[in-house]
Amino acid sequence: MNQMVNIPPMQKVHGIELNADLSRGPFYIDGSDTLPKLFEKRCRELGARTAHREKDFGIWRSYSWTDWYEQARLLGLGLISLGFGRGDVAAILSEDNKEWLYADLGIQCAGGIVTGVYTTDAASQLAYIVNDSGAKFLFLENDEQLDKYLEVRDRMPGLVKVIVFDPEGLHDFRDPNVIFIEDLYEMGRQELARQPGRFEQEIAASRPDDIAILIYTSGTTGMPKGVMIDHSNMMYTIAANVLLLPVFPEDEQVCFLPLCHILERMISVSGPIAARSTVNFAESTETVFENVREVSPTAFTAVPRVWEKIYSQVVIMATDATPLGRWAFHQAVKTGMRKVDCELAGKPVPLTTRLAYTFWDFFLLKNLRRMLGLDKLRRGTTGAAPISPEILKWFQAIGVPVLEGYGMSESAGLMSVNTMEANRVGTVGPAIPGSEIRIAPDGEIQYRAGNVFRGYWKNPEKTAETMTEDGWLRTGDTGQMDERGYLRISGRIKDIIITAGGKNITPAEFENRLKFSPYISDAVVIGDRRKFLTCLVMIDQENVQKYAQDHRIPFSDFASLCARPEVQALIGEIIERVNKDFARVEQVKKFRLIDILLTPEDDELTPTMKLKRSFVEKKHKALIDDMYAEEKAA
Repeated sequence: MNQMVNIPPMQKVHGIELNADLSRGPFYIDGSDTLPKLFEKRCRELGARTAHREKDFGIWRSYSWTDWYEQARLLGLGLISLGFGRGDVAAILSEDNKEWLYADLGIQCAGGIVTGVYTTDAASQLAYIVNDSGAKFLFLENDEQLDKYLEVRDRMPGLVKVIVFDPEGLHDFRDPNVIFIEDLYEMGRQELARQPGRFEQEIAASRPDDIAILIYTSGTTGMPKGVMIDHSNMMYTIAANVLLLPVFPEDEQVCFLPLCHILERMISVSGPIAARSTVNFAESTETVFENVREVSPTAFTAVPRVWEKIYSQVVIMATDATPLGRWAFHQAVKTGMRKVDCELAGKPVPLTTRLAYTFWDFFLLKNLRRMLGLDKLRRGTTGAAPISPEILKWFQAIGVPVLEGYGMSESAGLMSVNTMEANRVGTVGPAIPGSEIRIAPDGEIQYRAGNVFRGYWKNPEKTAETMTEDGWLRTGDTGQMDERGYLRISGRIKDIIITAGGKNITPAEFENRLKFSPYISDAVVIGDRRKFLTCLVMIDQENVQKYAQDHRIPFSDFASLCARPEVQALIGEIIERVNKDFARVEQVKKFRLIDILLTPEDDELTPTMKLKRSFVEKKHKALIDDMYAEEKAA
């Protein structure tokens, strides 16, 4: 006998039906309470419409919702034929591509759990995640990632099979444990002939409390932990996005952040399934700006490092313009800033400012947006790390609204966000519908809602540490709520600097102000238990190299560029300008430049391009000690 399901009252928003009240579950999107059910519904509804695009030999090629469903079904059934069962785990190690999505939804629809491995992870990290998650199957993109598996295969005895997406360069490769994706599809076809309705049966059997994905933390405070996100968590976040950050069927999006990360997973997989929108896969992180220009997305989400890079490129480009061009650009941005200041203050924009902005927008700013590929952008969003409010104001001034939000893996990606209708720059917005945010006595931000994770995979001790006794999620961040309920992030609790004089300082604001300079890529303020603050600075290679060339400053490599007195003086002037806006105890007295280029393969950077403060301080201890040498001598 079928179990009676009590469906809560619903509302229709932007053509999507969802819970009228998000304070309690179960959460439904168009009658579906799990992502597999919604995925099947969308694929049957949209059929031949384009679901995503991917470049093949330089040409954008389209793939339909039917393609997505058929490939996911063959993949899921192929896994089932190999012994994959409900609750089993499969891992994916690949750059963003259509096969990532086929595997993701094929595994989930078959009743499994998906975990991703960053392509920048070392072989030892791959082995750790596979073993910790208990993954039975591992999907690899190509020969490069296969090499990682082969290096540590003896350390992963629980793997049943390894499946490779791209066979290029591997046509003569033979291994009993390794097959190619086409082999798995053929197994799926055979299983489909034996059990025609099996895939749909597994989808129907999915439940809101089934674990859907494992998101592994970056491991900055110990070994990475698997964050358990169930279907109910995901459906809640999808519903909140529909309400606050709507995406429409005609929208074009660009996927380029790692799909292992909760932010890109929600933006480029689950969100578009609900919205019926089209996702375009960037060729790589190196080509993302070019791909954005080709696609001209209507909605675009990026981490702060990407927005900072766009800003710095434009500012540096403006310096190469003619004197008239530089003047015009300055006037256009200045006028835009006046307009933005009025808008953010809730004041009417004076007629003279409106007329001047219309003039500059027509003759300059709209061409700038077209050149950047942001001419059709309705809304940009940023998250996963702090961003300078000045950069957000600058983008708004040139006609590119970028909204800041806040979330973490443990909240299925979202806790608060600004909206187009109500945006307070410098905050991360109010709590999303149906959720609650409170500030603990020690300043920690704590959260309670339907998207709070199920706990850490096989780690109840760490789960207990992350939750309060009364059931709130400890974020580890500090912040304040303003009079209108907007959340302002101060920084991480573990990053708070307590100087030798007992002053508590959160370094994030100073660091973000430095990053407003096109010459500074990142910065880490140091000073815990010290008499004064210092700073490690990572310069923007491209922009500082151009500065050196324009000023005829000789250098041979990145290290010699950092060592040049003129470059040291340039960064010193920037720090001094920022110092003027801070109290004396909060000012940076000395700085050193990190003279090696950092990539996500390095311990200091996460795959989403955030600096890991603890790793930076450890690896560059000699630079820090040098800045405090006089203090020790005294």
